Amino acid sequence: MIFTTTNNVEGYEVSEYIRVIAGETVTGINFLKDIGATFRSITGGRSAGYEEEAVRARETALNELWNRGQELGADAVIGINFDYSPMGANNDMLMVTATGTAVKLRHKQ
Repeated sequence: MIFTTTNNVEGYEVSEYIRVIAGETVTGINFLKDIGATFRSITGGRSAGYEEEAVRARETALNELWNRGQELGADAVIGINFDYSPMGANNDMLMVTATGTAVKLRHKQ
């Protein structure tokens, strides 16, 4: 299956728009990563713990999107977009959503 942030796929044309689909994941930031991030906010620099968690959450959301596209028999998901939202009473959770349009493709003639 082809994944793209664009609304078309080179060499193909959309033959059918199936529907908008999404993959979501919610992840928590553990206590040790939170302490490291607090220290980084004081001293400056990057928070590797938060970055790793964000990457892991994005990949999980993409895998969910892939599974939903497969279930619908899509050839591609186009126009993929990501949204990152803090959640929880103390904003200690991160929700990552990947959305796109599941489509059927055919080769351009």
